[in-house]
Amino acid sequence: MGLIYKILGAEEWRAAEAAGVFAGSEVDLRDGFIHFSDASQAAETAAKWFAGRDDLVLVAVDAAALGDRLKWEPSRGGLLFPHLYGELALAAVVSAARLPLGPGGVHVFPPLPA
Repeated sequence: MGLIYKILGAEEWRAAEAAGVFAGSEVDLRDGFIHFSDASQAAETAAKWFAGRDDLVLVAVDAAALGDRLKWEPSRGGLLFPHLYGELALAAVVSAARLPLGPGGVHVFPPLPA
């Protein structure tokens, strides 16, 4: 399955680290699942939902570790996006890194393995 990615505010990430689990952002809780992107979708997700924010963290998650709670469902433009039904245990997190803004206010992503 590979890696999937969650973009969230640094404060939300610190709270998740302290709790040992990420229950979801306000939008996730409202929608009933945690929104993720795959490597090909992450930059567009950042531009659409997090434009101009410089307080972000990019969290890479081992999709296989999430089991059958992870569903790939149609979303933006009919593309399949990964949605986690339930909390994200931090044991499934592979890495977490700051997602800075670059010139022109565009987020600067590291190379993202799929």
